[in-house]
Amino acid sequence: MDLATLIGLVLAIVGIVGGNIVEGGNPMALINLPGFMIVILGTVGAVMISQPLSTMIGLPKSIMKAFFGGAAHNSAETVDLFVTMADKARREGLLALEADVDKIHDPFTRKGVQLMIDGTDPELLREIMEIEVESMKHRHEGNFAVLEFMGGIAPTIGVLGAVMGLMTVMQHLDEPDHIGPGIATAFVATFYAVFTANVLFLPLANKLKNNSKHEIHAFNVVIEGLMSIQAGDNPRIVREKLEGFLQPKERAKKDEHGDAVRREAA
Repeated sequence: MDLATLIGLVLAIVGIVGGNIVEGGNPMALINLPGFMIVILGTVGAVMISQPLSTMIGLPKSIMKAFFGGAAHNSAETVDLFVTMADKARREGLLALEADVDKIHDPFTRKGVQLMIDGTDPELLREIMEIEVESMKHRHEGNFAVLEFMGGIAPTIGVLGAVMGLMTVMQHLDEPDHIGPGIATAFVATFYAVFTANVLFLPLANKLKNNSKHEIHAFNVVIEGLMSIQAGDNPRIVREKLEGFLQPKERAKKDEHGDAVRREAA
């Protein structure tokens, strides 16, 4: 689970609702069925008009990826994997890697290594893998674009809910019992709209966007690793090249690990 997403959501709710309580408000006043129906159902309905049904059906799964992180990619481990393969390929040839293909858990990496072993032309191999990355990027963009659209349209639906609430108030000015519920619908609908847009839809869209960038970056490490092995690069060169993709803290950890291994060997 992505703790940052969960903790951030809890903090946002505690901060907003808690602040309302400290101010002397009643949290139960934030529960309003008409306002909920206008904003949430209205927003979902408007998005369904703009998107294919398949995209909407897959939306819950995409949202879950923001909380559970989706596929994990450890670029530091990928570097070690390709350095090991480069060393074996130089000593025993590319065909010697055939025995290790089934041990590779990531489907993208496994596909690339298998194509490399099969003798695929380097330019064609890069093209095939980049098409795979572009296809994945397109799918991801469709997912977070829906959430961004929801974040953009929800406040407008909230204004619509506020107008409808005020219309109800104006129609019953001579009936004091109807004024309160009408005003409540007007303000709570606006609250729901601003809350969902700025605490849920837009932050979740940004989380999915960042996850996509991370996955694309990890796949680029794989592609460069394949190209280096196919070119017959020295394992040390492969490491130097691929470690350029790593964050400074990841490189520092690898250096510390390498020093520890060398001390044990001595």
